[in-house]
Amino acid sequence: MNQIHNEQTKLLATGVNNVAVACIVTGFVTPISAMGVGATNAPPLGLDTIGFAVAWLLAGSGIHWLARRTLQSLKP
Repeated sequence: MNQIHNEQTKLLATGVNNVAVACIVTGFVTPISAMGVGATNAPPLGLDTIGFAVAWLLAGSGIHWLARRTLQSLKP
């Protein structure tokens, strides 16, 4: 039973971590990359853009932390 529980826990943690990665890519990496290459639809660099990117980075980091916490319930 422990192996089933552990595999289900790892699958859950992987799914949660994928959501964290999606948040970071969508809200942090994409705007920064768009500004870096000079895309015409890139957001202008300003305090609100920086705040938006940092908020998404922190949200993704927090969700990643939840995924790591999920792994603490693995059984020996």
